[in-house]
Amino acid sequence: MNKSDPRVIQFCHSYDAPFLDCARQYAALFRDTPYKVTTVYLTGKSSDEVIHGSASDEVIFLDFTSKQVHGLKLAAIKRFRQIVAKRDVRFCIAHRAKPTYVALLATRLPVISIHHAFDDYKRRSRRLFANLFRNRLFLIGVSNAVRDDMRKRLPGWPAERIETLYNRVDIAAAQQGLLSRSEARAQLGLPDDAWIVGNVGRLHPDKDQATLLRGFARALPLLPQGSLLAIMGTGPLEQPLKEQACDLGLEQSVRFLGKVPEARRYFRAFDIFALTSNHEPFGMVLLEAMAAGVPLICSNCGGGREVAEGVGQLFPLGNADVLAKVLIAASRNGADFDGLKIRMLERIKRDFTDDAARRRFWSFPLQRMIEAEQPE
Repeated sequence: MNKSDPRVIQFCHSYDAPFLDCARQYAALFRDTPYKVTTVYLTGKSSDEVIHGSASDEVIFLDFTSKQVHGLKLAAIKRFRQIVAKRDVRFCIAHRAKPTYVALLATRLPVISIHHAFDDYKRRSRRLFANLFRNRLFLIGVSNAVRDDMRKRLPGWPAERIETLYNRVDIAAAQQGLLSRSEARAQLGLPDDAWIVGNVGRLHPDKDQATLLRGFARALPLLPQGSLLAIMGTGPLEQPLKEQACDLGLEQSVRFLGKVPEARRYFRAFDIFALTSNHEPFGMVLLEAMAAGVPLICSNCGGGREVAEGVGQLFPLGNADVLAKVLIAASRNGADFDGLKIRMLERIKRDFTDDAARRRFWSFPLQRMIEAEQPE
């Protein structure tokens, strides 16, 4: 490590999915720039896999437990201050609330705070904290929907200090790991000849698989014989959703596949991918489905709409009747999907790649803030 290298510190709460890939995405912003990237993980033990996946010049594990970073986080503040003191750090990128809190209290650096969820500033204490440090705090939401939520919660902030930077996908890496349709179905235990609707996500109220089950049940009599709904994921609603499927008479038509490691490798098992979320900050699974060439259905709300609009079918949030009609129409579409696949890839390249994010990131008024707020 050369202390004279101008450096960016990226501070992450953990490397649990999807945040390891988020670290890679933000490290990629500084490719071919004078900046070196040090990525720091607040929680989690050292891992060679994480070091490689972070795509950074340096990776540091603070190795705190979640319990240890409750409250004032004084030990974390001290450790972070020591790391900064040994490097020529120009600014910090902090993912989520705790790293933002620690970075602002530990240093006098400008902090770019990345927000991956709604309601981060719903709490009054967080609004007060953000306003206290607003002169050296720049906020980024992973979608316009998240950005607009923050602008609403922080009405006194200039709009140009709260911006959007979409999550992105490495198309080549995503496609390289894909299984073929028949391989994916064989490994998931799905029949090769069925028309299959796929869904991937936590079984949680925000994902609203209940509407997906109702829409699929209403569509089923008019879908191809033997059609299936395949749901990957686990969560608190697993048992209630299984009971709902039974109540709807879907025992033989819905497969709950549980947690599937590297789920995106299996997307070609699906004839269509459906995301029915009612509170989706972005919708990374939509990008993964697009990279796999799988047609999309998405609820018309949140960040998911921004990803799917123009290349997927949208339906009104929670409306199982319209969802059923969209499913029926999709199952009867015998047209070649080559044109759709091309449009989806073009959309990814335009808005959801590292190159697209790099162009947008460096268009933000960051340099002025960085230069103005450098510590003496």
